[in-house]
Amino acid sequence: MSTTTATSSANLRIWNRLRRLPFGNKIFSQAVCFKAPYFRSVHPTITVLRPGRCEVHAPNRRSSHNHIGTYHAIASCNLAELAAGMMTDVSIPATHRWIPVAMSVEYLATGSTDMKATATLDPLPEVGEEPSKLTVPVEIVTADGTVAVKAEITMHVSPKRR
Repeated sequence: MSTTTATSSANLRIWNRLRRLPFGNKIFSQAVCFKAPYFRSVHPTITVLRPGRCEVHAPNRRSSHNHIGTYHAIASCNLAELAAGMMTDVSIPATHRWIPVAMSVEYLATGSTDMKATATLDPLPEVGEEPSKLTVPVEIVTADGTVAVKAEITMHVSPKRR
């Protein structure tokens, strides 16, 4: 793959503008959930967004619990996909698009606190004119720093249609 240089994504430009405002990260997070409503189910707040990194916090809410009162496995997957998707969006050129095509998840501990998902890529991917796969690692931790979930989300990345 060859490296493609392009302008930053619209999401990154909006994030950089809003994050300086009071409650700007909450406004941005709500806008993301308006565009992709299923993410709203975990009440996320994006707190860090830059090429190669996205952090998303989710409060400990009963609506995100399973039958034993801990953070639900699928709520964790939802949180992981949001972090991976937003990080991918701001890490690839604006000339490209992405879609998740696979996810592997390890449930390492239960969580009964607020959760934080962190998606990271270092180094940033090289993106060319041919479609490619990009695997994004995501770690979800409890409020005390215990790693509860590790996920890998595979993204299909390809040039946008012109």
